[in-house]
Amino acid sequence: MHGSRPLVEVVRLGRVSYQEALRLQQVYVNRHRSGPAHALLLCEHLPVYTTGIRHKPYPAALLERLRLLGAHVHRTNRGGLITFHGPGQLVCYPVLNLSSFKKSVRWYVCELERTIISACGRFGIEASTSPHTGVWVRDNKICAIGIHCSRYVTSHGLALNCNTELSWFSHIVPCGIEGKGVTSLSAELQRDAMNEAMNEAWRHASCCAVTQTGSSSSTVPSLWTEGRQLDVLRADRPEPTVSTGSERRGS
Repeated sequence: MHGSRPLVEVVRLGRVSYQEALRLQQVYVNRHRSGPAHALLLCEHLPVYTTGIRHKPYPAALLERLRLLGAHVHRTNRGGLITFHGPGQLVCYPVLNLSSFKKSVRWYVCELERTIISACGRFGIEASTSPHTGVWVRDNKICAIGIHCSRYVTSHGLALNCNTELSWFSHIVPCGIEGKGVTSLSAELQRDAMNEAMNEAWRHASCCAVTQTGSSSSTVPSLWTEGRQLDVLRADRPEPTVSTGSERRGS
């Protein structure tokens, strides 16, 4: 029925803590042990600053100052440096086995960037890549990307600023890139674009169903709007186990 096309389960988590999203990613990573079990987890986070592996530990005083702002702080195993996640971001965690697509982390990151550039274009926003990972509008980052890949199984992913409160970024050097700013769909369009962005993501689903946790909506989401077409099948959430990883990309 689906031919040789990869099957991807889209899981709509709603607004969850970063720690819970990490746990659920590990659940889906572990499913790949018994064969391809592609998934795309979509969510928003409560306010949190996350750090990647491309830096020695940040000073304790800095991390405490960030906590006093009302945000959690987590050190992660993704690529990249420090960034912020919070309400108003569309956060996407693809848990894919690249063996079913192309065994190239560089290709994968480029595909994520290309998908977001296309999504911005549908809002009339001219976005592009730069020597730094992620998607940019002029000198302002609109989408951060930081991934982890072990045995070609991916985790972590991207965060698209929709109507994010951008002042959270003023307390850090986002992704460790000096002299650059951040922006959002809403800032560029001068209107609240969160629901619009969500609806745009959902609209581009193809032949799919959705596993939902913490949400009563029956809308079907998908971010995959270009390149290889992905089908999505519904499946029950498995129980968590433990896994490890080795390759990271991000900025």
